[in-house]
Amino acid sequence: QVQVVESGGGLVQAGGSLRLSCAASGSIFSINAMHWYRQAPGNQRELVAAITSGGSTNYADSVKGRFTISSDNAKNTVYLQMNSLKPEDTAVYCCAALGPYGNYWGQGTQVTVSS
Repeated sequence: QVQVVESGGGLVQAGGSLRLSCAASGSIFSINAMHWYRQAPGNQRELVAAITSGGSTNYADSVKGRFTISSDNAKNTVYLQMNSLKPEDTAVYCCAALGPYGNYWGQGTQVTVSS
């Protein structure tokens, strides 16, 4: 089992920055990748960024050049640095740990970007 806890959401003005954290615990040796998703009201869940255990990263086109995913293996934590935020980035952001037997989800953290 893997437990995942997100933090760092909040309210920010357009153009501002936030850093989200995703702390994993439990059977972390089994994690193959960590994903950040977001879901706004009325919208489908969107994969925002991903990082593999080997450090490879991938981003949605909508956030490329603005968001950066990184990991601190010593702290078992993955970060999502979000810069140049736009009102359309407003959503609940969730972290998921991908393991060989399933995905483990956090509870999500709200990000609200005001115009």
